[in-house]
Amino acid sequence: MEESQSIHYSVLLNESIEALNIKPDGIYIDGTFGRGGHSRVILQKLGPQGRLIGIDQDPQAVEYAKTHFDDPRFEIQHGSFEKVQEYCEARGLLGKVDGLLLDLGVSSPQLDEAERGFSFMRSGPLDMRMNPEEGVSAKEWLKQVDEKTLAKVLKQYGEERFAGRIARVIKEASEKDQLHTTLDLAEVVKKVAPKTEKNKHPATRTFQAIRIAVNRELDVLKNVLQAAVEILAPEGRLAVISFHSLEDRIVKQFIRDQSTIRDLFPDSPIQLEVIEPVLKKIGKPIFPTEEECRLNSRSRSAVLRIAERLK
Repeated sequence: MEESQSIHYSVLLNESIEALNIKPDGIYIDGTFGRGGHSRVILQKLGPQGRLIGIDQDPQAVEYAKTHFDDPRFEIQHGSFEKVQEYCEARGLLGKVDGLLLDLGVSSPQLDEAERGFSFMRSGPLDMRMNPEEGVSAKEWLKQVDEKTLAKVLKQYGEERFAGRIARVIKEASEKDQLHTTLDLAEVVKKVAPKTEKNKHPATRTFQAIRIAVNRELDVLKNVLQAAVEILAPEGRLAVISFHSLEDRIVKQFIRDQSTIRDLFPDSPIQLEVIEPVLKKIGKPIFPTEEECRLNSRSRSAVLRIAERLK
């Protein structure tokens, strides 16, 4: 993807930058660097003393950052944002970060490059790993998982109504060594999944579910949200862009839980211990404008939620 396209297709770009409430001398983390669309604008708003750390587990994104971002205020960290607390601790930044931005899901370059195996629209190896250097590919995962677990994954992570029948044919094809490419998987699913949604391929939910499972996306999200509380400075902002209901539900519930007073022993007649809120919710969820959705169809399902670290 060309540089100009990366800027153009950064989802909720202006809204997420505004959500960070950037201070010129602040310390910020772009937890999902991608091709640097959000990072580029953050740097424009930082002064000489400002600092930005980009994180990405995709080696191609890291290489892009190294060749396109020659700025002393910027550094790129190769790895999962799940380890953001570890990265901050190594730099002496626990409790000092003024803003953490998370743009969840798959980046456009990952979807557009068939070799990465994310898209059912292009034939590529059945991989789906955000970091191809770690973990097992989707092909290997499908060989290892049993039919019952696969059906559960498709139902929970893909919200797929026909999870049982899809799991059955996928396992049959996998055991016969018939699943090598993304199109192989898409065709197998297409045979048993009726097209019930307009402009949506029958394999859309299946691909989403398998990708989430292969990359442990929901567990990783829960872990990074917990870490955000530890790394943010007082009045530091957390801005999260989600792309499907499972992610958004986790973010919404986390912000709600962390912004309310909680009784650790609600059933006790004596108040034993109360947890004070550590975050406050900022505004209502933000959705893309019709204009943005028209320019970039991948923005359609995006939602931005914002929270601020209390003192």
